[in-house]
Amino acid sequence: MNQSRRTFLKGIAATGVALTAAGQVSAGDGTRYIVVGSGEGAAKRIRDAGFSVERELGGNVLVVTADDRSALESVSGVSEVVVDRKMTLDAPKLEEEKAETTTDEELYPLQWDKQVTDVPEAHTTATGEGTRIAIIDTGVDVDHPDLAANVNEDEGKLFKYGEMSDDATDVYGHGTHVAGIAAASDEGTTGVVGTAPDAEIVSLRVFYYDDIDDDGEEELTTTRADLFTAIDYAAEIGADAANMSIGTPPIPPQDNAGGLKVGYQRVIQSASRRGTLTVVSAGNSSANLQQGGYFTLPNSVAGAMSVSATGPNDELVFYSNYGTNEVSVGAPGGGYETLEKTLSEDTEWPYPTNLVLSSVPPDIYGAYYAYFAGTSMAAPQVTGTAALVRELAPDANPNEVEQAIEQGAEGTSGKSDPELGAGRLNANRALDSI
Repeated sequence: MNQSRRTFLKGIAATGVALTAAGQVSAGDGTRYIVVGSGEGAAKRIRDAGFSVERELGGNVLVVTADDRSALESVSGVSEVVVDRKMTLDAPKLEEEKAETTTDEELYPLQWDKQVTDVPEAHTTATGEGTRIAIIDTGVDVDHPDLAANVNEDEGKLFKYGEMSDDATDVYGHGTHVAGIAAASDEGTTGVVGTAPDAEIVSLRVFYYDDIDDDGEEELTTTRADLFTAIDYAAEIGADAANMSIGTPPIPPQDNAGGLKVGYQRVIQSASRRGTLTVVSAGNSSANLQQGGYFTLPNSVAGAMSVSATGPNDELVFYSNYGTNEVSVGAPGGGYETLEKTLSEDTEWPYPTNLVLSSVPPDIYGAYYAYFAGTSMAAPQVTGTAALVRELAPDANPNEVEQAIEQGAEGTSGKSDPELGAGRLNANRALDSI
């Protein structure tokens, strides 16, 4: 494949699902807000003040429609009010970003990501049976031969402008790739194998084609409230882990005053208290998230398990974000330390095989499998491992699951490595830790 620096980096941006803030969300005669409450009864007091509480989320976080922000902020028990903004997917057109594909029948030898994380050894002990994984993303192809056996269509939802419906199928391909990394079934003799091949997959689609871009074409859109609601719903349906290969570009510290970070933290910690570990990608901006107080969302909040990306040689890849106390573990995301090495054919895993191979919707990509790279690909390696841990220890809480994964990681001397946190993921050693 003829790949230039420009097209490769555009592909990385796409597989990172970077969000760009757009306009605020209107609802009826008002504006939709995310409200962080304090104390009990905040929702009732907001209603008594004449405002519409559309949804009550965990952690005393509310989705509210109001025509007067100042009046809403003055209600007793309201500590933070954040505008619910539309977020567009910062990605190239599909035909420009389309990854290298393969139609080989024996694909497992190409899954270096499973080999370096000792997934085959882990499968002698656990396969994720009896666990549930939520994929908060662009949807999941429910008919893909590697996923159909594991997808629970009844629980899948689309979150669109505060409403939930049952159309959770993939509209872009990213979510299907992520789902395959985490939990592609090992039934049959062809295809890829996920880290937790017997885990149940629930598609929570938060992207939909809506806003029009400068070229007059529809863009993939979501809202802050959609993302918050999907996290809450994952806990509501008892997901053992929720994968969010979604994030913002680095945000300067002065933009933290509006309460959005607090809202994310409240909802994610509420999900954790109900048994759901939220695993998120660290981002693809090559950014030091400790420098200058920059942060990204949702991976920078307490309670989220943030994952950086490594290559076949276990080194941090060139595009991955990093930062002391900003990364829980590293995991295979594809590529090498430099772009030039990544695109080289003179390595143990020549391009494109040093990227991560997984499932994609054939009606979108013209093939069943494709190579992607990004911290988006790293996060579901950890999500799948969380399912393996929960199979062995179903009563373990999310903190204990995260600790087992961190204790089983390898390649560092502690949890504070700025690039890999506790180390590079090892699924088999995580099971030994639990």
